[in-house]
Amino acid sequence: MTTRARQRQRRGQVMTVLTWIAAAVAVIPLVLILAQLLLNGLLQLTPTFFTQMPSPPGVRGGGVANAIIGSIMLVAIAMSVAVPVGIGAGLYLAEHRRGRFALVVRLLADVLSGLPSIVLGIFAWELIVRPSGHFSAWAGGIALGLLVLPLVTIATEEMVRLVPVALTEAALALGFSRWRTALAVVLRTAMPGIVTAVLIAMSRAAGETAPLLFTAFGNPFWSVDPSRPIAALPLQIYSYAQSPYDEWRAQAWAGALVLLILVTIISVAGRAVVGARAKLLSAVTPRVGRVDE
Repeated sequence: MTTRARQRQRRGQVMTVLTWIAAAVAVIPLVLILAQLLLNGLLQLTPTFFTQMPSPPGVRGGGVANAIIGSIMLVAIAMSVAVPVGIGAGLYLAEHRRGRFALVVRLLADVLSGLPSIVLGIFAWELIVRPSGHFSAWAGGIALGLLVLPLVTIATEEMVRLVPVALTEAALALGFSRWRTALAVVLRTAMPGIVTAVLIAMSRAAGETAPLLFTAFGNPFWSVDPSRPIAALPLQIYSYAQSPYDEWRAQAWAGALVLLILVTIISVAGRAVVGARAKLLSAVTPRVGRVDE
């Protein structure tokens, strides 16, 4: 081995060690957070924690059933706003990437993605809460939808742009119209990446607190009316963590652990969907080849 080759080998070994150290440093905060949540919240995760209403101040027991249902409602409203609009906008940006209107839409999406979440909460308060005169799940869901809308839009554009141009040209050559090619061929091919982006957006919407302080506001009672204030898991964690009662602070740790588990389940489900689709495509592709032969 020459001297130059030995120097390259040593540099490669040094860079490998540095990347291992960087990876370990990136993982350490997550490990510490998970350990703290398990240490303080695991003992509170009883069946009653998931099925009962919050207990009065200073009273042991109680749960966060209303907050879990409220969070599900808020995320459902947010995704019903963000998914169709975001996918449509992303598809438009990918198909008309050089148009002036597309440039404006892309710029607005980039700016919107950089806005602090509390600003969107204030905007939703001014747009919905102030005219209606009261907080509501609609306002909270729309605020969360605006928060994750640019994420879905930008991810859809990037996924659609990764679709091979030859695939689009083949569909057009077969007589497909432009819109049918975009929906049935391009969008369908890019769907695994879009599904992953939607699930990441769901995770972010489920964990946001600041916009809900100005919109959903929270509710200590049972409510499934979207036109009224509604409980949410992040709001309950925020409220309990500031309380002077030990029972509530312990439940705040448990709520944070539940939130982390929900986000993990959503991420694993996203990977499972993408993996199942990849297996399906790999199973179908050889059959197509045999038919062509």
